[in-house]
Amino acid sequence: MAVFKNFNFNKLKNGLSKTKAKLVTQISETLSGKAEIDEETLEELEEILLSADINFDITEKIIESVRISMRAQKDRTKDTLLKVVKEKMSEILKKYKTVSEFENIEKFKPFVILVVGVNGVGKTTTIGKLAHNYKQAGLNVVIGSADTFRAAANEQLDIWAKRAGVDIVKREHGADPSSVAFDTLNIAKSKNADVVLIDTAGRLHTKTNLMSELEKIKRVLSKVIPYAPNETFLVVDGNTGQNAIIQAREFSKYAKLTGLIITKLDGTAKGGMVFSICSELDIPVRYVGVGEGIEDLLTFDPEQFVEALFS
Repeated sequence: MAVFKNFNFNKLKNGLSKTKAKLVTQISETLSGKAEIDEETLEELEEILLSADINFDITEKIIESVRISMRAQKDRTKDTLLKVVKEKMSEILKKYKTVSEFENIEKFKPFVILVVGVNGVGKTTTIGKLAHNYKQAGLNVVIGSADTFRAAANEQLDIWAKRAGVDIVKREHGADPSSVAFDTLNIAKSKNADVVLIDTAGRLHTKTNLMSELEKIKRVLSKVIPYAPNETFLVVDGNTGQNAIIQAREFSKYAKLTGLIITKLDGTAKGGMVFSICSELDIPVRYVGVGEGIEDLLTFDPEQFVEALFS
């Protein structure tokens, strides 16, 4: 089985440095010099968690765990509290650990992945990085450039396809996106491809006609290959925080989302939205982007994510 886990702990830790400063560093500074943790301290802790874009429900779960732990033991120091917070955050994310697509790629040929998202989230570059990951696993990859709405989309995706060393199917600007998806699958079958990545227009989740077009692409894919798509990944920008949850809810109405890819985590202090988006939507995070390089799309590991925050 072709398996490739692109993970680098130091890259993840560096990519989360702004979130860590907003979350863990602030907690540590708040607790410094306090001989004992009291209710007032817990209120301050609550404010810090919420400010890092961790939603209210999860924040309350963390605070309650700390409160129970503080009651049960005499050691109510900063180190003890940080340990409890870390353990609870890890426990929350572990619930959403999922099987990698690599576990299923050999069962389907080609394995079809539909990639969706709004404008500006880094969808095109994410597809290039995904293609690179699969190529590194020794897989034969074909990209379908079905974002025919944006004039520069073909050119940008072509650059990333060349960087990754994979084939790309593209048509003229303004062509029917569904026809591009149709051609891509047929070409992928003729090339005996292992993985197909279908790009889509960076549609606004509030535009019903564009979202309906997404449904059409799905129908066309299933006509060529009945099981397609195997996966539908939604790309969201880490800088948008809670707004990413709204996007995911809307896209879920038109496509069965199987995974989230959170980009630009290296440029935001809102990394806490990972906890919120998992718990509110019950959709696992599959990859996180922590830089602009082709190697900077990392496989998401819940425990290592928390470890990087507290490291």
